[in-house]
Amino acid sequence: MIPGDVASHGGARKIYQGVIERVMIHCADTRSLFIRVPDVNEFHFVPGQFISVAIPIDERRKTRAYSLASSPEDGQPLEICLNLITGGVGSHYLFGLQTGALVSFSGPFGLFTLERAPQHETIFIAEGTAIAPIRAMVRRALSAASHPPLTLLYIAADQAHLLYRAEFEMLASRHENFTFDQRINSSGRLSALLDEIEERYVRADSDRERHFYACGVGNDVLRVRDLLRAAGYARRAVQYERW
Repeated sequence: MIPGDVASHGGARKIYQGVIERVMIHCADTRSLFIRVPDVNEFHFVPGQFISVAIPIDERRKTRAYSLASSPEDGQPLEICLNLITGGVGSHYLFGLQTGALVSFSGPFGLFTLERAPQHETIFIAEGTAIAPIRAMVRRALSAASHPPLTLLYIAADQAHLLYRAEFEMLASRHENFTFDQRINSSGRLSALLDEIEERYVRADSDRERHFYACGVGNDVLRVRDLLRAAGYARRAVQYERW
């Protein structure tokens, strides 16, 4: 899971040296890496942020950005979730690492964040591995003693790629105001949700006080953004990240 744009920050970036403590295989082409930084007591980040991982290539070193799927409340190890991309230098390198391997990274970065539990009804929308930053946001939103209605609308190509499904089902059973809407579509893309989003949140009523957080690949997430903003939702109420 790779956010499309790495934020530019002034000054030198602090480089962390982490160790892969555990590898979780979700399915054949998707896994989570759990990274611990031994010399850091706390690694502070906001739900939705990402780290920039160093990928050594020959004598050069490139970086790739991976959203943090873990929650700040969890502490270490940090979790990143990624899928194997054809021709993807970063994913192929990380898929080759085993427990005990060293990982260099900087961060956290990113403005697609949920710092505190929302005050308005909130809809989280994600596809595939783009659930990573959304997962941390949902957990932050549910951490409040009380919260407005929350919905996670999550689509994947098949059940194997519907990541953290058991966790979300458990959270929905424990929180009366949290709804987990899972969708399976062969495309696995947000484009397959556009008609449903329009029907539920545009045509069904005139309420435009809801907030939305959407994350996905390519232009589909922009189509979700444009649909909602054109329908009268405030610009700041429709937050998104395109990978």
